[in-house]
Amino acid sequence: MTQPHATHVTPDTQDTDGTPAGPDPQGTTPAHVPPADLRAALTAQLGGAARAWLDQALDEAAAHPGTHGPISVWELRLAEAGRRCGPAHADAARVLVLHAARADTDALTRVYTQGTADERRAVLHALPHLVPGPDALPLVEDALRTNDTRLVAAALGPYAARHLDAHQWRHAVLKCLFTGVPVGSVADLARRAHGDDELARMLADYAAERTAADRTVPEDLHRVLALTESGRPAPGTADPHGKES
Repeated sequence: MTQPHATHVTPDTQDTDGTPAGPDPQGTTPAHVPPADLRAALTAQLGGAARAWLDQALDEAAAHPGTHGPISVWELRLAEAGRRCGPAHADAARVLVLHAARADTDALTRVYTQGTADERRAVLHALPHLVPGPDALPLVEDALRTNDTRLVAAALGPYAARHLDAHQWRHAVLKCLFTGVPVGSVADLARRAHGDDELARMLADYAAERTAADRTVPEDLHRVLALTESGRPAPGTADPHGKES
Protein backbone atom coordinates (compact mmCIF):
# COMPACT_ATOMS: atom_id res chain seq x y z
CA MET A 1 0.00 0.00 0.00
CA THR A 2 1.41 3.36 -0.97
CA GLN A 3 1.93 5.68 1.97
CA PRO A 4 0.87 9.31 1.56
CA HIS A 5 3.69 11.80 1.25
CA ALA A 6 4.07 14.27 4.06
CA THR A 7 3.74 17.89 3.10
CA HIS A 8 5.53 20.82 4.64
CA VAL A 9 3.78 23.45 6.69
CA THR A 10 4.68 27.09 6.23
CA PRO A 11 2.94 30.35 7.04
CA ASP A 12 2.02 30.76 3.39
CA THR A 13 1.31 27.29 2.04
CA GLN A 14 -1.06 24.46 2.85
CA ASP A 15 -1.84 21.16 1.15
CA THR A 16 -5.34 19.93 1.79
CA ASP A 17 -4.95 16.28 0.82
CA GLY A 18 -1.48 15.63 2.18
CA THR A 19 -0.03 14.67 -1.21
CA PRO A 20 1.98 17.33 -3.01
CA ALA A 21 1.69 17.32 -6.79
CA GLY A 22 5.32 18.27 -7.27
CA PRO A 23 8.48 19.42 -5.55
CA ASP A 24 8.23 21.91 -2.76
CA PRO A 25 9.54 25.33 -3.79
CA GLN A 26 12.59 26.59 -1.95
CA GLY A 27 11.73 27.75 1.54
CA THR A 28 8.65 25.62 2.17
CA THR A 29 10.15 22.78 4.22
CA PRO A 30 10.50 22.81 8.01
CA ALA A 31 14.24 23.26 7.57
CA HIS A 32 13.66 26.72 6.11
CA VAL A 33 10.98 27.98 8.50
CA PRO A 34 11.94 29.40 11.93
CA PRO A 35 10.49 27.16 14.67
CA ALA A 36 8.24 29.91 16.07
CA ASP A 37 6.70 30.50 12.65
CA LEU A 38 6.48 26.77 12.03
CA ARG A 39 4.57 26.24 15.26
CA ALA A 40 2.17 29.09 14.51
CA ALA A 41 1.45 27.76 11.04
CA LEU A 42 1.03 24.18 12.21
CA THR A 43 -1.23 25.14 15.10
CA ALA A 44 -3.47 27.05 12.70
CA GLN A 45 -3.87 23.96 10.51
CA LEU A 46 -4.41 21.24 13.11
CA GLY A 47 -7.74 20.21 14.59
CA GLY A 48 -8.45 20.58 18.29
CA ALA A 49 -7.26 17.14 19.41
CA ALA A 50 -4.09 17.35 17.36
CA ARG A 51 -3.34 20.85 18.67
CA ALA A 52 -3.75 19.65 22.23
CA TRP A 53 -1.43 16.71 21.58
CA LEU A 54 1.19 19.00 20.01
CA ASP A 55 1.07 21.47 22.90
CA GLN A 56 1.50 18.65 25.41
CA ALA A 57 4.31 17.04 23.41
CA LEU A 58 6.21 20.32 23.15
CA ASP A 59 5.71 21.13 26.83
CA GLU A 60 7.02 17.67 27.78
CA ALA A 61 10.02 18.01 25.50
CA ALA A 62 10.87 21.44 26.88
CA ALA A 63 10.49 20.27 30.47
CA HIS A 64 12.53 17.09 29.99
CA PRO A 65 15.14 17.72 27.29
CA GLY A 66 18.12 15.50 26.71
CA THR A 67 18.25 11.78 27.38
CA HIS A 68 16.37 10.06 30.22
CA GLY A 69 16.73 6.30 30.45
CA PRO A 70 16.68 4.03 27.40
CA ILE A 71 14.31 6.41 25.59
CA SER A 72 13.09 9.90 26.41
CA VAL A 73 9.44 10.82 26.44
CA TRP A 74 9.94 13.24 23.57
CA GLU A 75 11.34 10.42 21.44
CA LEU A 76 8.07 8.54 21.94
CA ARG A 77 6.24 11.62 20.69
CA LEU A 78 8.28 11.52 17.48
CA ALA A 79 6.89 8.05 16.81
CA GLU A 80 3.33 9.25 17.49
CA ALA A 81 3.43 12.39 15.36
CA GLY A 82 2.13 10.86 12.14
CA ARG A 83 -0.86 9.27 13.87
CA ARG A 84 -1.63 12.29 16.03
CA CYS A 85 -1.12 15.10 13.52
CA GLY A 86 -1.60 13.25 10.24
CA PRO A 87 1.07 12.49 7.61
CA ALA A 88 0.62 15.93 6.04
CA HIS A 89 1.90 17.62 9.21
CA ALA A 90 4.15 14.99 10.77
CA ASP A 91 7.44 16.44 9.51
CA ALA A 92 6.69 19.83 11.06
CA ALA A 93 5.49 18.31 14.34
CA ARG A 94 8.61 16.17 14.68
CA VAL A 95 10.92 19.09 13.95
CA LEU A 96 9.16 21.12 16.62
CA VAL A 97 9.50 18.30 19.17
CA LEU A 98 13.22 17.98 18.41
CA HIS A 99 13.64 21.73 18.77
CA ALA A 100 11.69 21.87 22.03
CA ALA A 101 13.85 19.03 23.39
CA ARG A 102 16.97 20.97 22.40
CA ALA A 103 18.29 17.78 20.84
CA ASP A 104 22.06 17.92 20.45
CA THR A 105 24.13 16.08 17.86
CA ASP A 106 24.29 12.90 19.97
CA ALA A 107 20.51 12.84 20.45
CA LEU A 108 19.87 13.58 16.80
CA THR A 109 22.26 10.83 15.79
CA ARG A 110 20.47 8.34 18.08
CA VAL A 111 17.06 9.26 16.66
CA TYR A 112 18.38 9.09 13.11
CA THR A 113 20.10 5.74 13.64
CA GLN A 114 17.22 4.08 15.48
CA GLY A 115 14.27 5.81 13.83
CA THR A 116 12.06 5.16 10.85
CA ALA A 117 12.63 6.84 7.50
CA ASP A 118 10.07 9.48 8.50
CA GLU A 119 11.92 10.20 11.75
CA ARG A 120 15.24 10.34 9.90
CA ARG A 121 13.81 12.88 7.52
CA ALA A 122 12.64 15.01 10.45
CA VAL A 123 16.13 14.92 11.95
CA LEU A 124 17.57 16.17 8.66
CA HIS A 125 15.02 18.99 8.54
CA ALA A 126 15.86 19.92 12.13
CA LEU A 127 19.63 20.18 11.67
CA PRO A 128 19.81 23.87 10.68
CA HIS A 129 17.75 24.78 13.75
CA LEU A 130 19.81 22.77 16.22
CA VAL A 131 23.40 22.22 15.09
CA PRO A 132 25.45 25.35 14.39
CA GLY A 133 28.60 23.58 13.18
CA PRO A 134 29.47 20.63 10.93
CA ASP A 135 29.22 17.98 13.67
CA ALA A 136 26.09 16.39 12.18
CA LEU A 137 27.46 16.06 8.65
CA PRO A 138 27.71 12.25 8.99
CA LEU A 139 23.90 12.15 9.05
CA VAL A 140 23.71 14.14 5.82
CA GLU A 141 26.34 11.93 4.25
CA ASP A 142 24.46 8.79 5.26
CA ALA A 143 21.21 10.09 3.78
CA LEU A 144 22.96 10.93 0.52
CA ARG A 145 24.19 7.34 0.25
CA THR A 146 20.64 5.99 0.31
CA ASN A 147 18.26 5.50 -2.58
CA ASP A 148 15.39 7.01 -0.58
CA THR A 149 14.64 10.12 -2.62
CA ARG A 150 12.78 11.81 0.23
CA LEU A 151 15.82 11.40 2.50
CA VAL A 152 18.12 12.71 -0.23
CA ALA A 153 15.91 15.78 -0.68
CA ALA A 154 15.76 16.41 3.07
CA ALA A 155 19.53 16.03 3.38
CA LEU A 156 20.13 18.88 0.94
CA GLY A 157 18.57 21.61 3.02
CA PRO A 158 20.28 24.67 4.54
CA TYR A 159 22.54 22.59 6.78
CA ALA A 160 24.14 20.83 3.82
CA ALA A 161 24.39 24.12 1.93
CA ARG A 162 26.43 25.56 4.80
CA HIS A 163 28.65 22.62 5.61
CA LEU A 164 29.12 20.16 2.72
CA ASP A 165 32.47 20.71 1.04
CA ALA A 166 32.58 21.42 -2.69
CA HIS A 167 33.37 17.82 -3.68
CA GLN A 168 30.55 16.33 -1.59
CA TRP A 169 28.10 19.00 -2.69
CA ARG A 170 28.77 18.50 -6.40
CA HIS A 171 28.22 14.77 -6.07
CA ALA A 172 25.01 15.43 -4.12
CA VAL A 173 23.71 17.52 -7.02
CA LEU A 174 24.55 14.69 -9.41
CA LYS A 175 22.79 12.26 -7.06
CA CYS A 176 19.65 14.34 -7.49
CA LEU A 177 19.93 14.01 -11.27
CA PHE A 178 20.59 10.25 -11.02
CA THR A 179 17.63 9.59 -8.74
CA GLY A 180 15.11 12.12 -10.03
CA VAL A 181 15.13 14.36 -6.95
CA PRO A 182 14.17 17.85 -8.21
CA VAL A 183 17.10 20.24 -7.90
CA GLY A 184 14.65 22.71 -6.37
CA SER A 185 15.18 20.67 -3.19
CA VAL A 186 18.82 21.79 -3.03
CA ALA A 187 19.16 24.74 -0.68
CA ASP A 188 21.25 27.68 -1.87
CA LEU A 189 21.69 26.03 -5.27
CA ALA A 190 22.22 29.23 -7.27
CA ARG A 191 24.93 30.60 -4.97
CA ARG A 192 26.89 27.39 -4.68
CA ALA A 193 26.64 26.50 -8.38
CA HIS A 194 27.58 29.96 -9.62
CA GLY A 195 30.93 29.93 -11.37
CA ASP A 196 31.62 26.28 -10.46
CA ASP A 197 33.54 25.11 -13.50
CA GLU A 198 34.15 21.66 -12.05
CA LEU A 199 30.44 21.12 -11.54
CA ALA A 200 29.84 22.31 -15.11
CA ARG A 201 32.36 19.75 -16.36
CA MET A 202 30.71 16.96 -14.38
CA LEU A 203 27.28 17.93 -15.67
CA ALA A 204 28.51 18.05 -19.26
CA ASP A 205 30.12 14.63 -18.91
CA TYR A 206 26.94 13.17 -17.47
CA ALA A 207 24.85 14.71 -20.24
CA ALA A 208 27.24 13.33 -22.86
CA GLU A 209 27.00 9.84 -21.33
CA ARG A 210 23.22 9.91 -21.43
CA THR A 211 23.17 11.26 -24.97
CA ALA A 212 25.59 8.55 -26.13
CA ALA A 213 23.31 5.94 -24.57
CA ASP A 214 20.31 7.50 -26.35
CA ARG A 215 18.77 8.51 -23.03
CA THR A 216 17.03 11.76 -22.21
CA VAL A 217 19.08 14.44 -20.48
CA PRO A 218 17.15 15.67 -17.41
CA GLU A 219 15.82 19.19 -17.77
CA ASP A 220 17.18 19.94 -14.30
CA LEU A 221 20.69 19.34 -15.63
CA HIS A 222 20.34 22.28 -18.02
CA ARG A 223 19.00 24.40 -15.18
CA VAL A 224 22.02 23.70 -12.99
CA LEU A 225 24.44 24.04 -15.90
CA ALA A 226 23.08 27.51 -16.58
CA LEU A 227 23.65 28.41 -12.94
CA THR A 228 27.33 27.50 -13.22
CA GLU A 229 27.85 30.20 -15.83
CA SER A 230 29.92 33.04 -14.39
CA GLY A 231 27.67 35.94 -15.24
CA ARG A 232 27.25 34.92 -18.86
CA PRO A 233 23.75 34.44 -20.27
CA ALA A 234 22.41 30.92 -20.23
CA PRO A 235 23.04 28.99 -23.47
CA GLY A 236 20.43 29.50 -26.13
CA THR A 237 20.11 25.82 -26.89
CA ALA A 238 19.64 22.66 -24.87
CA ASP A 239 23.17 21.54 -25.81
CA PRO A 240 24.50 19.73 -22.70
CA HIS A 241 27.91 21.39 -23.14
CA GLY A 242 26.38 24.86 -23.14
CA LYS A 243 27.48 25.77 -26.68
CA GLU A 244 25.47 27.92 -28.98
CA SER A 245 24.47 26.22 -32.20
